[in-house]
Amino acid sequence: MESILSSKYLVLIITAIGSMLLTILAQYILNKRSKFRYNVWHNQVGISTDDSIFGSVRVTWNNNAIPNLYLSTAELVNESMKDYENIIVRVYTKNARLLSERTEIVGTTFSLNWTEDYFSKLYVEPGQVPLPEQIELHSQQRDYLIPVINRGQVIRFGYLNSAINSNQPTIWLDILHKGIRLKYGVVNNKIYNVSQPTAALAGIIMGIIVVGIIITYIKTLWLGVIISLVYGLFAQIPGAFTIKLWQKVKQLLGG
Repeated sequence: MESILSSKYLVLIITAIGSMLLTILAQYILNKRSKFRYNVWHNQVGISTDDSIFGSVRVTWNNNAIPNLYLSTAELVNESMKDYENIIVRVYTKNARLLSERTEIVGTTFSLNWTEDYFSKLYVEPGQVPLPEQIELHSQQRDYLIPVINRGQVIRFGYLNSAINSNQPTIWLDILHKGIRLKYGVVNNKIYNVSQPTAALAGIIMGIIVVGIIITYIKTLWLGVIISLVYGLFAQIPGAFTIKLWQKVKQLLGG
């Protein structure tokens, strides 16, 4: 084993082969369907109650009393390593009425517009009133066009809404786009503003280089083991800085 490890040419060949295999694996992972993740949370801001002694409280919408009022917020995150254009996202509910809305592309001054198809379904001629089916569609569903959503980009949706029953409202997101898989759940934690899975993958790739350096230049076995162990424990940190450096290089090159 010592004679094998002492051959620098063999070490370089093994490292090169390992790097190529890892690159193939990374390309396979990157070419799989990209993952978008979203999360929704609700805050109750009003409730209609009747009290014969201290009086009644009324929450109204269009001068009509509604049982409750919630502020619901949804965040959609592009957790893939790709940038996408012209994504249609649908926000819908089955047990609440969506009232006012607010959207934003976090970190920018831009908001989202409705899709042309959705806008045409809700269009009302001047001087006319919306049809019952238009009111129903507006209160149950919204369709938006996301012009650009870069990797790591966050889209935030906010709605004042009223739950139809006594339960908390439920609001869902849906995307039908080639190569995108939408999943509900807690957004992945980030390390230095890079998602942990991405940082871990970059850390593994950098680890091949670190192992090659250790084998080539570190002659003391226990020292090499300690360095490898320490790197393995904190591999996400150099991985995150590698991703950030790569992003800076792309920006400088105009990518």
